[in-house]
Amino acid sequence: MNEIKTNRRSFFKASALGALGTLTAPSLLTGCAGVGSKDVPLREIIVPEILEIAPDGIPLKAGLVGCGGRGTGAALNFLDAGNGLQVTALGDVFEDRLLTCREALKKNGHTIDDKNCFTGFDCYKKVIDSGVDIVLLCTPPIFRPEHFDYAINKGKHCFIEKPCAVDPVGARQVIATGKKAKQQGLSVISGIAGRSAKNNIETYKRVAGGAIGDLVSAHVSRMGGSLWFRERQPGWSDMEYMLRNWVNFCRTSGDFIVEMFIHQIDRMSWFIGDIPPTRAEATGGRLRRVTGDQHDFISVEYVYGDGNLRAHCTCRQINKCDNQSIVMLYGTKGYTNCSNTIYNYDGSIKWEYPLPPRDHPDYKKMVPDPSVQEHIRYITAIRTGKAVNDTDQHALSTLMAIMGREAAYTGKFITWEQIMSSNQKLSFDSYAFGPIPGFNEEVPLAGAPPI
Repeated sequence: MNEIKTNRRSFFKASALGALGTLTAPSLLTGCAGVGSKDVPLREIIVPEILEIAPDGIPLKAGLVGCGGRGTGAALNFLDAGNGLQVTALGDVFEDRLLTCREALKKNGHTIDDKNCFTGFDCYKKVIDSGVDIVLLCTPPIFRPEHFDYAINKGKHCFIEKPCAVDPVGARQVIATGKKAKQQGLSVISGIAGRSAKNNIETYKRVAGGAIGDLVSAHVSRMGGSLWFRERQPGWSDMEYMLRNWVNFCRTSGDFIVEMFIHQIDRMSWFIGDIPPTRAEATGGRLRRVTGDQHDFISVEYVYGDGNLRAHCTCRQINKCDNQSIVMLYGTKGYTNCSNTIYNYDGSIKWEYPLPPRDHPDYKKMVPDPSVQEHIRYITAIRTGKAVNDTDQHALSTLMAIMGREAAYTGKFITWEQIMSSNQKLSFDSYAFGPIPGFNEEVPLAGAPPI
């Protein structure tokens, strides 16, 4: 693949603005019940349309690549998004994961034929070539760029789980593949669900309309417990151990700032305007993670422009600690949680989205599941002939997370230009079960050379 280089200005012009222009049907910023809603300015902007269900139309068949928990969930979300939808093919490196997914789908009334169940490292090709219209790419993200490129070359619409890559080379490949998808009129939607949540959209519209004035700063955090892990079992090769324990290895997951914290980074980036930061300043380390080679706490300061806007983002995966998940944006006229409330600086509420209590009988209808809305969006696009493609914003948020990771790993300030020209490649040129040269579980230490 030819290396793609760009700078912040050209990326913003060619990618970030372009991505905003492809977000499904426009919704005029007029009216939403809430506290003080008449006092909050609105302006016209394109945002995802919220539908109860995708419109009826041509039958669509999907193939799932990656049959773990998220892949199984994505398949069920797809099936819930409309009528005339089928999952007809499954693929995973491991047979046991495929069988578990297959059984879960069967319990929900969906049976997959034996002939369309594929295992091994080449299973993605077999799924994509099985006659499907849509591919759900839900493997560990180390595989995403290669699988996405093959799917688009085969003319398939794609749902690609977050993150889109684990390294700069892979993310740039995804940007290039996304451009090919646009040229072919194919729809591509990412698995970053925050932009498909109705309450987030309504809040965003008001912030975009000037409800908090000029941006001053942001504070974002995701504090939670540790994720699952797998102890190495007798007979497992290096490759099998890494893939079965993939969320704990940087090479396969990108570290948890990339694999999980990307949700909060993406929402912040959306509200700021999908502008790449100038640089990332970070620290991090590992206290209690028991397997793998990555950190369990990272704190990043994203610096925008000449330093006139700073966003502090911190994440942690350690048990028995206080937890929270917030995306706070501060402006000259107020601040917001980027979810459902806009505040004045005296603490009073300027505007609030009317979230019903979770036990409300119509809660699901009043608060549509964003994980289903993602699928509704591209199914609607396919059936109406109006392609959607959010690859650029997905790649931007992935690259920002990688930028933060590398700043924490090295202790160096990492610039956008460094990320966009870096040759760092964590994925393998080929895959097979067996030993991995240089394999270890050493944790990166600050002071290492920058990427």
